[in-house]
Amino acid sequence: MTRSMSLGTPGSRWRSRALAAVVAGGLFFVACGGDDGGSTPAATEAPVTSEAPATDAPMTSDVPVTDAPASAAELPPPTGPEILVGMVNTEGGAGGLDFPDIRRFLEAALEYTNQHGGLGNRPVKLETCVVKGNPETSQACAQELVGKGVELIILGLDLFPDYKTYDAAGIPVMGVLPILAPDYTANALFLTGGNATSQAASAAMAKDYFHATSVGIIHADNAGANSTAASLEGALDVAGIKWNAVKGGDNETDAGFQGLMRQATENNPDVLVSLYSDAGCIGTMRARASLGITTPVITTNICADKDVIDVVGDDATGWYFAGLPAEKDTPERALLKKLLAPVMGVSEDDVTVAALGLGGLGYTMWMSFIDYGKKMVDEGIEMSGQALFDYLKTAKGLFLFGGNTPIACGSNAKYPAVCSFVFPFAMYKGDGVVGPVDDLAAVTGSDMLDSSPYLP
Repeated sequence: MTRSMSLGTPGSRWRSRALAAVVAGGLFFVACGGDDGGSTPAATEAPVTSEAPATDAPMTSDVPVTDAPASAAELPPPTGPEILVGMVNTEGGAGGLDFPDIRRFLEAALEYTNQHGGLGNRPVKLETCVVKGNPETSQACAQELVGKGVELIILGLDLFPDYKTYDAAGIPVMGVLPILAPDYTANALFLTGGNATSQAASAAMAKDYFHATSVGIIHADNAGANSTAASLEGALDVAGIKWNAVKGGDNETDAGFQGLMRQATENNPDVLVSLYSDAGCIGTMRARASLGITTPVITTNICADKDVIDVVGDDATGWYFAGLPAEKDTPERALLKKLLAPVMGVSEDDVTVAALGLGGLGYTMWMSFIDYGKKMVDEGIEMSGQALFDYLKTAKGLFLFGGNTPIACGSNAKYPAVCSFVFPFAMYKGDGVVGPVDDLAAVTGSDMLDSSPYLP
């Protein structure tokens, strides 16, 4: 069940969408693209004004990121004692539960940083244990990694983390995003907030940017999409926005998507939210355009993938993408392209935010840790798994790697394990270009989480 660190054979960047609707909320924020380009329509309304969680960092798209881990290229190899880190990730599970890119991208980043400063000046040895999407394998991995004496547990995607075993051994746990209810209140830290926070941000976008009083929701009728929709509906309830949800099949014909669009807009909602992914992105975009519907649509960043935009073109006009940061030419972007292009089996020019898929979560998490470790060294804090965990819970002015998303672990008492609540939004800007929403810095739905269905 354990594997040594290996980059493996590159495969399709979209291995599976079995959990896409569940984990689409774990959106990553890496400044790794090109200029906006294209036409720029006028702003719809004033910027979002929902309060951000407690943090010293302003919520603005122009926040400078200082001491970014890209400067690690200037650092010599680490000289401290080796730190043993355990990673748990779902791969090869039943029903398409297979997310190896999270591990593979993290391994690429780890291999690089082990030559440039390590984790807080400590070289890292990674022990990975694979789970299959059931409690038995999660428990077995916890026992195995604890037995190996790891200092820190990293969760890629694990539906059933064995928190009791980790707690009993005194080993801190940090992950890319919470998935199920116990994750949000566990003795753990997740750098992104999952469905609860992303869908709350979509509700905030509907309320504060579009000034919506009603929302139409379109999604597939499956467990993942129903769970995501429940988070959105709970947040809309807190926002005081009426909603109507229309469910369709996992795969619909053009006529089927048009029927869903007609149902979702029959009461003239102010905003639509689509939770479809991949082919569903194409189907819903084409259906809306063919019916002449102009109601703005909020969706996840999955629908901003180049493969989707290349097919639909200007049929994507009026679509807004949650969690997609501005594409910028930065040192962080250059480093990401250099490290991940060989793993993805593509040219560096093809490495974009939208192309990273869920694997980007693993890369972002590790490079964020490297950034925090560098800051700890600068502040005279000796690196250990527990010290890193404690640092994230108390330090101010931290951001996710390469972006402008502030880290504020535990700032929402009902979600003590969540570290980020702020989401950038992008929009289709014409001529095949997706770029930042005009006059909008970022969105937080932190004040709309009280009735989230994820709470126990």
